[in-house]
Parts: sequence; C-alpha cells; structure tokens
Amino acid sequence: MLFSGRRKKLGNSEQTELYGQALQFYGQPPTENISLTEFEAFAVDRLKLLKTVENLGVSYVKLSEQYDKKLVQEFKTLNFPYRAETDDRKVQSGLTEGEKRRKDHISHFILRLAYCQTEDLRRWFIQQEVDLFRYRFNELSPQQKLDFLHKNNLQYNTITADEKKLLKDKLVNSSYTVSGITVEGQDFYKVPFQDALDLVRTRKVYLKAGYVYIPHQDIVTIVLNDFRTRLSKALALTARSLPAVHSDERLQPLLNHLSHAYVGQDYSIQKNVGKISLEQIDSLSGKSFPLCMRQLHQALRENHHLRHGGRMQYGLFLKGIGLTLEQALQFWRSEFIRGKVDADKFDKAYAYSIRHMFGKEGKRADYTPFSCMKVILSNAPSQGDHHGCPFRHSDPELLKQKLQFYKVSPSGISQILELVKGMHYQLACQKYFELTHSIDDANFSLSHPNQYFIESQKVLGGGRDIKREPDPPPRSQESSAAKGSAAAREADNLAEMTEELDSFFQDA
Repeated sequence: MLFSGRRKKLGNSEQTELYGQALQFYGQPPTENISLTEFEAFAVDRLKLLKTVENLGVSYVKLSEQYDKKLVQEFKTLNFPYRAETDDRKVQSGLTEGEKRRKDHISHFILRLAYCQTEDLRRWFIQQEVDLFRYRFNELSPQQKLDFLHKNNLQYNTITADEKKLLKDKLVNSSYTVSGITVEGQDFYKVPFQDALDLVRTRKVYLKAGYVYIPHQDIVTIVLNDFRTRLSKALALTARSLPAVHSDERLQPLLNHLSHAYVGQDYSIQKNVGKISLEQIDSLSGKSFPLCMRQLHQALRENHHLRHGGRMQYGLFLKGIGLTLEQALQFWRSEFIRGKVDADKFDKAYAYSIRHMFGKEGKRADYTPFSCMKVILSNAPSQGDHHGCPFRHSDPELLKQKLQFYKVSPSGISQILELVKGMHYQLACQKYFELTHSIDDANFSLSHPNQYFIESQKVLGGGRDIKREPDPPPRSQESSAAKGSAAAREADNLAEMTEELDSFFQDA
C-alpha cells in the first residue's frame, strides 16, 4: 500500500477479482495508492465498527434480532458492505457497493498493522473480525455461500436429493437442529471430518467413511475456523514487518493511537492510588467486585493462599483499583502468614512476583489488569485453582449454589444460567451486576473487571466517580520523554483525527 496525493485506480479485472464478492478472507493485500487522509478515515471507521461489534456482543445475544438491527445500522452509518448487493448504483450515502467493498478491504489491512503488535491486541482483533465475518457470512444466500467456499478452495459440495433421502434418518438423529420436515428443505455439505473436528467432538453431525454431513446453518463453523486460522497466521507475519512500518513517522503515531483505543480506559494507569485502604477491601468485595474477583477474595480469606493464576488475576485487579505496591505487599503478606507460609518464606518466594506486577523487577513491564476476554479465553483453572471466569469455568450447579449464597433471586439465577447456557458469559456478568445493584439496565457494555468496579462505585455513590489523584506519577524519566515526543508528533500531524477518535472511545 503506497501513500500519495494521487490515487492509482485498479483496472477492471483487478477490481472484479478483489471486490467481485461481498465477502472475502482478505488473502490479497491492497496494491493501490491511497492518501493519508483516506488511510486515517478508513482506519477510524473500521475501528468504530469493531468496537460496535464488541459492545453489541456483550449487550445482546449474538445474531439476535436486536443485535442484527443495531449492527446493520452501524454498517449503514459507516458505509461498510453488510449483505451481497448486486446493484452497484450510487445510494443515498454516495458510495457504490464496489466502493464499500474497497473500504472494507483496505481498512482491514490497516488495522492489521495496528493490532499485530501484542498477543492481547491480536486476540481482540481476531475475535471482533470473526464475529463480524460470522454475521456477514450468515447474510449470504445458499448459492453465494457455495460460491464463496469454492472461490476460497474450500471444496465442499452439497449432497444430492437422492443422498438426502437415503440418509434422512441418520441426518435427523445426528443433527439436533434438524427434523424430518426440514431435511428436505435445506442443504447438507459433505466435508472431510478433519475439517470439522469441533462439530465431531460435540456430536452435532453425522459421520460416515471419513466425511461429515453438515446442515446448511452449521457450515459457518467450518468457515470461521478457517478464517480464524488464516487471520492468526497473517497477523504473525505482519508483526515481522513492523520495524519498517514504524520507521515512517507519518504512520507510527496513528497506528499506536489506534492500537490503544480498543480498550477504552487503560487500567494499568492508576488514577486512584492510595484512595482505598486495606480495611475497605472486605466490604468492597461484597459490594463492588465482579464475581470472578469476589470468589478469589473469598478463597484467599478462607485458605490464606492463592496459586499463581489467582495471584496474577486478583493482584493486578487490586493494583488497578488503586492499591500501592506497599499496600499490596502488606495485604498479601498478612494473609499468607495466617496459613502455612511464614514471613521469611513469603519475602523469599512471593514478594518478588508482587513487585514484578508493579514493574519493579525483571524487565520492569507495567502489567495491565486482565480484561474479561483474557480471563475467559486464557489459562483455564484446574483443580485447586480459583481464578478464571465463574460464568465460563464453573459447573452450572456450582455456579447456582454460589449465586444463591450471594443472595441473588431465583428468577435472576435462572436468567444468568440461561445466558451461561448460550455461552454469553459477559452478558451473564452484566446481568449479575444489574441484579446485585438493583437496576434494570446497566447502560454500559461490560468488558473488564476493573470497569465493573468503577461502574459499581458510580452507582453506589449516586453517579459520582471515585475521588482520584490529580495525576499519576511518571513511571520513569526515559518513558516520560518518549511519551512526550510521541504526543508532540501526534499533536502536530494527527490532531483532528485523534480528537475524533478520543471522543468516540471516551465512554466505550
């Protein structure tokens, strides 16, 4: 992708190849020239779209009517393609379908540059792109889906009517979404079993002679797995090219700003240092801690010990709500010495890791509190562990008992368990927030345990934020100088764009 004031247009054959279909795997990068203004505009719009996908995913059941309605509105507002239009005439927005597809293609590759830098960024970007892809794939007609599969070398063909008739009983018995009535009216794909291991593992499909027979509505599972794998590999390759990209002073500030925008507030920056005393933690755990942190706190008080995964998850959360390093050392030491660890062993075996969390040891990295996505997707707890997401990792009956113990109403427990059953874990946590704070609508999209704490304090404080220190202390002279230099470049070159971006993500 080149940057110049004059746009190099693609030839008709190139344009047909790239944008002939409404959906693509983004296998071929853009080769045309593009202005910096367009680069910025495309990047910001796609980031807005992905933020909307994330927020809707934790506020509504994915692919529900409300979810679809709000996502379609965002597609229209931002001029992205969302269903396969055959008419390429100008519409009210002023963009043709081909121009929308071009914007979709280029903006995806721009955000690859911004989101290939760290594991957390890659994980977030892949998840939102997969959710976006799922919606758009489901909007395709059966013939368009088949065309898409063949174009991308996924040579899966539908079985004939005679095969369906012959295998009807097997298909009905093995596919829980299929009845005898619907077998005749929908397509089934014959796929090598190794390409559908998730469906085989959960026994959702009929398996015969090395092939599985997948109902029309489940083929998206195969396509999404392929898309996720391709995108993950592509991001790893893009990361190798970052030094060349960062050498361009026009792009580096913009890409850095984009990569930091997705999380909203940066919970590694302690704006609340020292405002919470150790004596308040027990009370706060019952009123303002999300269930994951509440269970960690309870386990620590009962067992006077947490294993490494629990210490990391809970320790970084406490750091994020405002505990200082000195408070953290005192808190963990006082609890551990009540168990089987004496003060000398604590100083030798555990104090280092706490200082490490605060960037005072090792490579002196300032570790960020875990987001909901990281808690849900990484480092699942084993026996004896208490970390993780209770809605994701707890047995439903155990979760029910836990919610009863915390005096959640029977109807509320049923609502939460229904969301958990549908694998809507963040929605379940948000429902827990609403039930424990006696409100009908949380009015925010939950994506972080520290966000839960802050929103809880606002509700309990009558809408007031926690009293905070005016400014966090600088981490080091060197990092301050580096940040000041980057900020100056951004102010000079990208002021208007970053103001717009900041205003959009301020309340995200």
